[in-house]
Amino acid sequence: MTTNDLTPVELEAVAGVMRDAGVVLERPLTSRLIAGGRSNLTFRLDDGASAWVMRTPPRAGRTPSAHDVAREFRVVKALGPTDVPVAPAVAVCEDESLLGGAFAICGFVDGRAVQARDELEALTDAQLDSTVVALSETLAALHRVDHVAVGLERFGRPDAYAERQHKRWSGQWEIVGTHLDDDVRDLARRLSARLADRLPEQVSTGVVHGDYRLDNTLVRFGDDPGETVTVAAVVDWELSTIGDPVADVANMCVYRDPAFDLVIGSPCAWTSDRLPDVDGLAAAYEKAGGVPLRDFEQHLALAYYKLAVISAGIDHRFRAGAAHGSGFDTAGQAVPLLLGAGLARLAGVEG
Repeated sequence: MTTNDLTPVELEAVAGVMRDAGVVLERPLTSRLIAGGRSNLTFRLDDGASAWVMRTPPRAGRTPSAHDVAREFRVVKALGPTDVPVAPAVAVCEDESLLGGAFAICGFVDGRAVQARDELEALTDAQLDSTVVALSETLAALHRVDHVAVGLERFGRPDAYAERQHKRWSGQWEIVGTHLDDDVRDLARRLSARLADRLPEQVSTGVVHGDYRLDNTLVRFGDDPGETVTVAAVVDWELSTIGDPVADVANMCVYRDPAFDLVIGSPCAWTSDRLPDVDGLAAAYEKAGGVPLRDFEQHLALAYYKLAVISAGIDHRFRAGAAHGSGFDTAGQAVPLLLGAGLARLAGVEG
């Protein structure tokens, strides 16, 4: 048994929380760890008749302010009545004595998570084009949500988003980047300092996902390869907040960098050269009715910095013995590449 397995006692505790939320269980719960997570653990729960998905933090190697599944649950529940496709919110438990951390449960959504390169390569050009349109329209729809009207007024400060992001990820770097070599730490210091002098101006405010890309959605394909692709649900809301929508687009674009394969540990769908490049994705988002992409180069540089820190955090947990498997042992190699790409984005930007 690994430390990520749920014991019968833990499963019964989860079942109790679900029953308190009004869920009628047909049989005792079973669980299966869903592969692919690099931060929170994601389990599929079954009672023989229905299925749910549960998110909970890793058992060890956590970093402060990360892994907030209760926060994820709050935004998913608030977005339920909107045009943004999300899983049905079921229950959240912040009593860490049950599993060693908080956990949140949503209904299981029938859809495909296109994560690996070979999964994307199996799609037709028409399916790929439709997928990009669907992703762009969904992100634009999220950015049109009135966060006050859906009860997320206190979900995050509406202003100074770039400044807060820079401060947050710099603080995380001080925790997870100290074990890396001097050259990498120097790259991080240089990028952080240049960003501090060139932070983008915020001109719009809305709900931001913070980790938006193809494999953080569940998509549905029609039986006919020429049919329109739809997004069944956007998942993994751990980094969501109220902030600058342009940053969401920049994050999505930065994940297209080939270095992201090192974070995942294998060729992933989102880095495929069959998909649009940064300019193409940005254009697709604007065509879908998204916000104007002002100061986009600075946003891209900040997104590279964020992804570099996240990669260092994965490496940090790996070195702490809290994570094993594909991607955990190669994420550290991505850090200098991402920091360098961030500096390159700022090369032509005046301070």
